[in-house]
Amino acid sequence: MISYLIIDDEKMAHEIIKGYADLLPNLKLMAHCYDALEALDYLSKQPVDLIFLDLNMPKLKGFDFLKTLPSPPKVIVTTAYQEFALEGYELGVVDYLLKPFGFERFLKAVNKAVNTTATPSAQPQENETPNSVFLRQNKTYVQVWVDDIQYLESAGNYTKVVTTKDTITVRDKISELLQTLASNNLIQVHKSFAVAKPHISKIEGNRIHIGAHIVPIGKVYKRNVDGLVG
Repeated sequence: MISYLIIDDEKMAHEIIKGYADLLPNLKLMAHCYDALEALDYLSKQPVDLIFLDLNMPKLKGFDFLKTLPSPPKVIVTTAYQEFALEGYELGVVDYLLKPFGFERFLKAVNKAVNTTATPSAQPQENETPNSVFLRQNKTYVQVWVDDIQYLESAGNYTKVVTTKDTITVRDKISELLQTLASNNLIQVHKSFAVAKPHISKIEGNRIHIGAHIVPIGKVYKRNVDGLVG
C-alpha cells in the first residue's frame, strides 16, 4: 500500500488528485493539507510514501517547504507554473505535473514514482514497496510487480503481459510498454516478444523457454540473445 498526502491550497485540486488516485489500487490517502505548515505538522507525526505538492501556497511556498524536510518522501509537483521545473528536479522531485493535467499524465507520474528509488537522504523502509506499475486492462487499473513479468507478447495495438500469476492485456504497443516498464531485465527478442531474463529456463536454437512457454527469437534481435550467453 502506497500512502500519500495532498498539499494544495485549492480544494478543487484535492478533489481532482483524489479522484484520479481512487481509480488506482494500493494508493491510500492519509490527509488533505491546505498549506505547508499543516503538512509539516502531519509529517512530524506520520510519514508517508508520496506527496502531491503544489508550489504557490500561502505562508510557506512548496519548494521552501520541501527544503525543510530532512528525509523527504517521493514528491510529485502539481502546479500551474512551468518555469520552476528545473529547481524541482534539482530537489529530487520525481515528476512535474502542469495544471490542468489529465488522468493519463497523472498515471505516468505515479508509475514513475513507484519505480523510482528513494532519494539518498531518505531512510530505507523495512517494508519498501517493490517496483510495480499500474496497467490498464479494459476499464480496470491493475498493479503489476515488474519482477513477476515473464514476457510480453505483441498483438497489434495491444500487448499481453504474461506474469507468474496471470495474463493482462493492455492497449499499448510493445515498444511503448517497454518504455513504461523501464526494466533492465526485459529484452526484446522478436518484433512481437520481449522476455524477462530472470525467468528464462533455457535457450535452445531459436527458441527461449520460460516456464511452460516457448518464445521465438527473431533474426534481427538475435544479437540481444547472444549477449545473454556470450
